[in-house]
Amino acid sequence: MAKATFHKNQKVFVKPVGTWAIVERVSPQWVKGLDEPLKVLYDVGLGREFSAAELVPDRPDQGHIEDGALGFWRVLRVRNRLKDGSEGADQPFPGTFPVVATDEKNWGGWRVPSAEYDRDPEKVEFQARMIEATPHLFQIAKTLARQLHEHTDDLPLEMIELGKQAETVLRRIHETPADPTSRKAAE
Repeated sequence: MAKATFHKNQKVFVKPVGTWAIVERVSPQWVKGLDEPLKVLYDVGLGREFSAAELVPDRPDQGHIEDGALGFWRVLRVRNRLKDGSEGADQPFPGTFPVVATDEKNWGGWRVPSAEYDRDPEKVEFQARMIEATPHLFQIAKTLARQLHEHTDDLPLEMIELGKQAETVLRRIHETPADPTSRKAAE
């Protein structure tokens, strides 16, 4: 059985040709009666399809974030410049709103406009906690998917289903979304 090593639009070095290329199409080779493809070939626009052994990723870790690479995401409280603590008494943390910092210097991350926070503070607080937990959930999904491939015969059906769901989520994370305009034209 084979798993896709590269994804569409990923930059790869084509060893037999000695040049860089972009994966244009991933071509799984299916065999009737099997749940997974027998092999996976990659079309990089050079006249023939290449196997994963003939390709090298742009960066060795591209598409695969290792443990700890996401960093430590955290929820910070930011003072609401438009309201002081007495004005938002119905809010969980009056006078502030959450910001999820995804960068060690507290620069990058997720913010919500204060008007949206005022509309539903409980929902925004929940979203902030969900986003903060994302790196941990990502690691759990990776572990589930790895266990599915390593121990398929030993796992109960419920775990196999969870592993498949984890693979689907990971695929959605790693794949580059298609251009929305080209999708509308195809419909």
